[in-house]
Amino acid sequence: MKVCVNYNDARWRKYKIDFDRVANMAGNDLSPQAEVSIILTNDKEIHELNKRYRNIDKPTNVLSFELGDDILLGDIYISLDTVLQEARTQNIPVRNHIMHMVVHGMLHLQGYDHITDSDAEIMEAKEVAVLKKLKVKNPYVQDSAVCNDYECCPGGKFLSWLHRIKLKKNGFWQYVAMAVLGGVSALGFAPFHFWWATIIGIACAYALVVRMDDRPSVVKSFVRVFPFSAVYAVAMFWWVVNSIYVVPELASQFAIWTIPALIGIGLVGGIIFAIPFVVILRICTFPAYRPFLFASIWTLVLWLREWLFTGFPWNPVANISINMPWVANSMSVWGAMGLTFIITGLIASAVELMRYRKSRACWYVFILFLALMCVGACAGVRNVHVAQNDNQVSPVIRLIQPARSASDKATHSRADAIRNATENINVLYELSKSGGNPDLIVFPETSYPFVVVDGDSMPLADALNKDIIIGVSSYSDEKMYNSLIVADGDGKINHLYSKSHLVPFGEYRPFGDLIPTPGQLARGTGPEIITVDVDGRAFSFAPAICYEIIFSDSLIPGNETPDAIVNITNDTWFGNTPGTYQHLDMVRRYAIESGLPIIRANYSGISAFVMSDGSVASEIPVGRAGFADGMVYGAHYTPYRAIGRDGMMIIILLFSCVNIIAMNLIKRRK
Repeated sequence: MKVCVNYNDARWRKYKIDFDRVANMAGNDLSPQAEVSIILTNDKEIHELNKRYRNIDKPTNVLSFELGDDILLGDIYISLDTVLQEARTQNIPVRNHIMHMVVHGMLHLQGYDHITDSDAEIMEAKEVAVLKKLKVKNPYVQDSAVCNDYECCPGGKFLSWLHRIKLKKNGFWQYVAMAVLGGVSALGFAPFHFWWATIIGIACAYALVVRMDDRPSVVKSFVRVFPFSAVYAVAMFWWVVNSIYVVPELASQFAIWTIPALIGIGLVGGIIFAIPFVVILRICTFPAYRPFLFASIWTLVLWLREWLFTGFPWNPVANISINMPWVANSMSVWGAMGLTFIITGLIASAVELMRYRKSRACWYVFILFLALMCVGACAGVRNVHVAQNDNQVSPVIRLIQPARSASDKATHSRADAIRNATENINVLYELSKSGGNPDLIVFPETSYPFVVVDGDSMPLADALNKDIIIGVSSYSDEKMYNSLIVADGDGKINHLYSKSHLVPFGEYRPFGDLIPTPGQLARGTGPEIITVDVDGRAFSFAPAICYEIIFSDSLIPGNETPDAIVNITNDTWFGNTPGTYQHLDMVRRYAIESGLPIIRANYSGISAFVMSDGSVASEIPVGRAGFADGMVYGAHYTPYRAIGRDGMMIIILLFSCVNIIAMNLIKRRK
């Protein structure tokens, strides 16, 4: 049978329905030469047809005009407006209701009607049989569910697809789905930057959690969420164990800890990242204020991660926006915690709106988080403009990335140690002397192979006749430090800064000798500003060694605004794994928060000039030896620096409490 479809209302085109198949299924006994027209229209046209031909002054869902011919069957008019309204009222998917209307109209053209009860029973039985073949449920038997018509609401197609996946509550496949969603959620971070994957992963996990009707115990709540949070943590942080295998001597000693380390990451991360979900599971709150609770607890967990051991606030959700300049630069106002709060709140409120689309309170919450995102984006535009329109440039700075293997730096016998150290110094010298005439040379973390003690000079600076910044191991008061020194062209060491945020299990033992650790270093005294006289010009910077750069409020004392931050680091331990790329994104995030460009020298990772809007002006790729010359500019004081990390956390909690109280009052009035 030939089916002609006319779209009299363009809105119909969004519904991808095979009208030809549906009509032919309903007219299975008709001649192959038969023809029918389906006109997809709206209430206005149906209303006019009803008034003209049926003397009925209102619209209806479907009208059939039978021509009384075996070949030219007639016309079927379907109104989208009425179909949508009926789908909402009857709690059925729009797609199913449309197919029902086509079948209904086709049966009318074949002589069926529902004027009498007996005729209605025959026609309805025929409809049900055809719809069953189309895998559409009996439209005359309504479900007891509150609502299953997702296609009419925001994100309806996606939620409708999700709803069709039948996951038994607390069943095996739900735990599998949660684990898969945890892995998917980690794809929003470097090096993948699939920001949408993180949003979908968290949204689906949230939807699976809030669909629970009971209030399980704390232990059961953690068990339900644990597959998501554990896989999420391992997918983000597995690269940490790569450090075990970088040096053969260390691998032989520590390889046995690989599986326990991964299990530990899963257990600790499984608990930490499950907390926001467990809170909403246990409290089982009113949908309109559940997003505030979820987002504020997620952010509070991020804040608390800055304090565990020496802290590890790695990969805040805000980082998924790093390649979207306007959104990412909203961190100049909100910081990573504030933007994380907004993103997670927007995700949660969107899910609640899909579930309760008629709730004004849910609409208010969604619009509020969306407005915060828009306000932040406007502030981001301004921050980009300020960062890119500054004429105050730094001296010409050279970054050195030697990219020597960790084995080349390791000490074996005394003779090997001296030979390796000499070769490493020669590599640094040759890269420094390659072309150009920089004013200042920056070397990576621990790139100087000899221990520096009080009273030492820096022969490399003397040989280059340049001001240099270089990472060293220093010894003072019977303690070893991971340090950065500044030396002038005569080799005199003018400044020494020692790292205060040490890496647990790498640079110090958080549990004493319970778990073996390669080093036991002492902590430095904390942040400071160093000013260097470069050819008669003062250049000020805040020093940061390795992952000190990931901590908000950690590097700039007081309200000072130096010209830049100098971050020396060594990502050799993590090689070409996600960790190296994520570390760079943490640097970019800090540049936006602080309003300061960052000069980053990496031993064998990614050395880069990062501007104060988070953009990367130039870089040396992972594992490649070389140098890069550049200048930085755009240092400015951001609103976030005025607010501070702790101040932003207080604002988030107060904002959430006020809105939760307001939503609770709305609930009580109903």
